[in-house]
Amino acid sequence: SFTDSPVTLKILQNWVPRVSHYFDKEHYMYVGHQIVIQESIEHFGAVVWPGALALSQYLESNQEQFNLKDKKVLEIGAGTGLVSIVACILGAYVTATDLPEVLENLSYNISRNTQNMNMHKPEVRKLVWGEGLSEDFPASTYRYDFLLATDVVYHHTALDPLLATMVYFCKPGTVLLWANKFRFSTDYEFLEKLCSIFNTTILAEFPESNVKLLKATVREN
Repeated sequence: SFTDSPVTLKILQNWVPRVSHYFDKEHYMYVGHQIVIQESIEHFGAVVWPGALALSQYLESNQEQFNLKDKKVLEIGAGTGLVSIVACILGAYVTATDLPEVLENLSYNISRNTQNMNMHKPEVRKLVWGEGLSEDFPASTYRYDFLLATDVVYHHTALDPLLATMVYFCKPGTVLLWANKFRFSTDYEFLEKLCSIFNTTILAEFPESNVKLLKATVREN
């Protein structure tokens, strides 16, 4: 499935030099908008990881290939919300999801960066991978054009529930875009599992950051 060779890219220094002395905010520039992200040191999910930068940059540069305007987009493991904010600026109906303890910071970042814009209002919801999916997101009501995930695979035990969540939301017609820093053998094992289930293509590699960006779609029988 890896016939098309991926483009090799560099994560650009898209952040704006800080003018303030506060240590907890990063300023980014995507799609002509300055995005201010508050990170938190208590939670993994509250730091901007390289996969989020890679996917934000890619979505900004490939708007013809992946046109998000008026599309329904679900981000799983949204963390600080950077990718969801970029998708929102690109015109998508965005639902950003993560664990309960991350939601406060996620909601803060998303509302702060989208409140005065003429765009679809993003939604922030709790989603624990593999738990209560058919109750909270019944398939009859919730269908997504795009499923976004960045740096969701690292040293944790939730990889099977993560895969199950991707399978649950990837209906025919859904495009999964997953960007991840590849550090451990478990990351490659997860990739192998993904490839065994979906049609998978590596869209881009960011060798300096060890990030790969993949597109996956359901295999049509």
